[in-house]
Amino acid sequence: DYEDKYPEDPIYEETAPTARVWRTYLDESQRFDADRVSDWRDTVDVLLVFAGLFSAVVSAFVVQFSQNLQPNYNQISAYLLFELVSIQQAISNGTTVDFPLSSVNPTADFTPATSVAWVNGLWFTSLALSLSAALISVLVKQWLHHYMILPSGTPRERSHIRQYRYMGLRRWQVPLIIGLLPMLMHLALAFFFIGLVVFLGPM
Repeated sequence: DYEDKYPEDPIYEETAPTARVWRTYLDESQRFDADRVSDWRDTVDVLLVFAGLFSAVVSAFVVQFSQNLQPNYNQISAYLLFELVSIQQAISNGTTVDFPLSSVNPTADFTPATSVAWVNGLWFTSLALSLSAALISVLVKQWLHHYMILPSGTPRERSHIRQYRYMGLRRWQVPLIIGLLPMLMHLALAFFFIGLVVFLGPM
């Protein structure tokens, strides 16, 4: 009980810098904050690890499949080289070229297939959401770390600083932001799996 823990304040000094009310407030607020912040940190830590691993997986898919957004110049070079060799062989043998020439044109405008554009769009969106969740998680961890560290000073000064930070926490909707982080990861997973379905559909 705070009455047993802290001596009674002299009369007219109930709100002095070292009064019992401030020390009691600090004790109660520290217990309250420790429980809430511990739960938030656990949630953010799990999301941060998952977002990092998921981003690495999506990045591997994006790096490979995004190459389909531009012409495959290796394949074009192989086609043109095959035609050139075939024509030279026909000329050296004194025969005519009796096979149709390909319509490959390396200077023509390239338009990726619709499915390729959709898959890349979905996977890039998934990666952006996952990285955003990771970035916000890091910022939240830094904010919580700063929130829990009170500077030195009298109990009244520390109580005022703690209350100021708590009001800032509510004003910036930090609990709501932490609650929305799993939704960001759910959206990232949804976009990734939709892209995977579109990618595997023609197979």
